[in-house]
Amino acid sequence: MRSALAAKLSDGKLIVVNAFDVKEPKTQVFREALDSLKVDKGAVLVEVANHGNRNLHLSSRNLDGIELVSSSEVHPYHLLRYDRAIFSQPAIEKLQVSLKNLSSKREHKAGEGDGAKKAQKKATRSPRTRTKKAAEVA
Repeated sequence: MRSALAAKLSDGKLIVVNAFDVKEPKTQVFREALDSLKVDKGAVLVEVANHGNRNLHLSSRNLDGIELVSSSEVHPYHLLRYDRAIFSQPAIEKLQVSLKNLSSKREHKAGEGDGAKKAQKKATRSPRTRTKKAAEVA
């Protein structure tokens, strides 16, 4: 996810808007707003899941090449599939927090996986011995 976001940012195709304030569910008005952002091909719009912006959903669903995704469902595939990625400010902040939490969990697991604890557990275990049944079969 980080590399897909970094690629969009370096290409200048990552746009962050304050909010998707759509006053009325009109596709034409929304298309004009996208044109002002220079979105001519496809774009993925990322909004916070429970933001309650029904007009945004109604306005964007009829546009070809535009997909509305909640911030909890965004996937690197979405970023690679579309030419532009447009995030609302709350959605990008939520994504940053989730990516930060993910990296801290990985660092925590990496610190535990030194091998020292595993080696200590192995040393305290008793060696395996064959049982009678296994010896008879062999």
